[in-house]
Amino acid sequence: MDRKEFESILTIGETVAVEFKRCGNGIENDTYETVCSFLNSFGGDLFMGILDDGTVVGVPEQAAPDMVKNFIKVISNPMLFSPTIYLVPEIVKYDTKHTIIHVHIPPSAEVHSYKKVIYDRVDDADVKVTATGAIAQMYIRKQNIFTERKIYPYAKPEDLRLDLLPQIRIMAQNHAGGQHPWTLMNDQELLKSAGLYGRDIATGEEGYNLAALMLLGKDDVILNVAPTYVTDALVRKVNVDRYDDREIVKTNLIESYNQLLEFGRKNLPDKFFLEGVVNKSLRNTIVREMVSNTLMHREFTSSYTAKFVIEKDRMYVENANRASKEGFITVDNLEPNPKNPIIAAFFRNIGYADQLGSGVRKLFKYSKYYSGKDPEFIEDDVFRIIVPLDDEYSFDYGTENSVSSENKADRNIKNADKIPINADKVPISNLSAQQKKIWQFVEDEGNITSRQAEILLEVKQRRARTILGEMVDIGLLERHGAYKNTTYVMRQKAEKDNR
Repeated sequence: MDRKEFESILTIGETVAVEFKRCGNGIENDTYETVCSFLNSFGGDLFMGILDDGTVVGVPEQAAPDMVKNFIKVISNPMLFSPTIYLVPEIVKYDTKHTIIHVHIPPSAEVHSYKKVIYDRVDDADVKVTATGAIAQMYIRKQNIFTERKIYPYAKPEDLRLDLLPQIRIMAQNHAGGQHPWTLMNDQELLKSAGLYGRDIATGEEGYNLAALMLLGKDDVILNVAPTYVTDALVRKVNVDRYDDREIVKTNLIESYNQLLEFGRKNLPDKFFLEGVVNKSLRNTIVREMVSNTLMHREFTSSYTAKFVIEKDRMYVENANRASKEGFITVDNLEPNPKNPIIAAFFRNIGYADQLGSGVRKLFKYSKYYSGKDPEFIEDDVFRIIVPLDDEYSFDYGTENSVSSENKADRNIKNADKIPINADKVPISNLSAQQKKIWQFVEDEGNITSRQAEILLEVKQRRARTILGEMVDIGLLERHGAYKNTTYVMRQKAEKDNR
C-alpha cells in the first residue's frame, strides 16, 4: 500500500472494510473480534496504532515484532480461533516517529468464531451474532459466495461417473508419491473425504453438492444443474472472424481438463527448452496452468461462455468470475483467493493443479521463456489470462538466428498492422484516433487512469482498459500500480511527425 492510498484511507476513516485500533497496551480482544467479523463478511483492512478518528499515534517500534508474533499465535490457536486462519501482518514505518501494523484480511469460505463467539461486520462495527437465524443466514451467505457447495438432495450415485474413480485413485496415489488415503476408501468414503458429499448446516439438506456434479457428473446431469456450462475452444490464426479449428467441451471437469489440454497440444508448438539438464515442455506447462485455472475458478451459475482461444500473437482463457477486486494481477500483488476451494482441492489431489497462487508464478516464469513476454491476469466479472505467442521466438536458439531483425520488423508491420514493440521510436501516425487522444493526454498530464480514459474517449471502462493495454503492448505506455491505483505513464519518446 503506497503513501497516497494510505492517506486517503485516513481521510475517509473507518468503514465496513476499514478498522483502526489504538493497541497502546498491546493487542486486545476487540482487535481479534474485528478479524473475525472481516473473515465472516467481505474482508477488510485492519490498522493498529491509529485512533478511531484517523490520528496516527503508532505502536512502540521495538514492541511491534513481538505484537506480530502474538497476533499470529492467537489466530493460529484452535482454542481461540475456529477455524484458524493464516494472515501476514505488515509493520509499516509511517514517518520517523510512528510505526503502525497493517493486516489485510480476505473474506473466508467458512464461518469463524473467536473464543466461541461469532462476529459479523455491520457498517463500521463488529457485531456479536447469537441468534440461530442470523447464524444460518451467515452460512447461506458463504454458500452464495461458493456456489460449488450447493446441495442437491435428490442426486444419486448413478448420476455420477463412478467409473472414473479407479483412475482418480491411481492419479492421487502417483501424485502423492505412492501413498494416498483415497486408495483405501470405498467410493462413498472417497466422495465424503473430498467434500463432495455432506450436509448443509443452515438448511439441513444432505447429499451431493454442485462440486461433485461438475467434477464427476454425467453429461445430462451437468446440463440439468448448469445448463449454460461449456468451454468453447477456438483457433483463430487465419480466419480471425470465425475460426480455423473448434471444439466445444461440455463434459465433466475431469475429462474437460484432458480434452482442453489435448486441444492446446494439437494447436501450439512445443519449443525446445532445458531447465537445468531436463527437457521441459513449455507448451504443456503453460496450457496446463491456463486450463486448470479456467476450470477450477469459474462461476458455474453464470451464463457467460468460457473460452480457450489461440490466436497468432496470443492465446487466452476467460470465464465468468465472482471478483473480489478489479484490475491486473501480478506476482507482486498476488493474493490467492479460491473461488471453488472444493474443486481446487480435488484438482490438487490428483495432480491437475498445484498450490493456490503457484499458477500465476509459473505462468510469469515460463511465458517469458516461451514467447519472450509476460502474461496478463485480469480480475473482473470476467476473469482473463492472456499469454503472448511468437512462433519465431526461441529462448534456446534466439530470434536473430531464424530471421533478420529488419525482415521480421517489416513482416510484423505488414501482417499484423501493429507497431513493432522493440522499436526505438514509435510513429504516432500509426496510432488510432483513440490512441492519439490518450497519447496527447499523457503528454500534457504526465499519466492517465482507465477512468480518465473512459471519460476522454466516451467509451465503457472495460474498452478503455483494452486500449490502454494495447498501448502498453506496443511500447508507448507503461503500467504502474495495481487494481484501482493503476496509472499509465509514457515509456519512451515517440515520433510526432505526421500527427
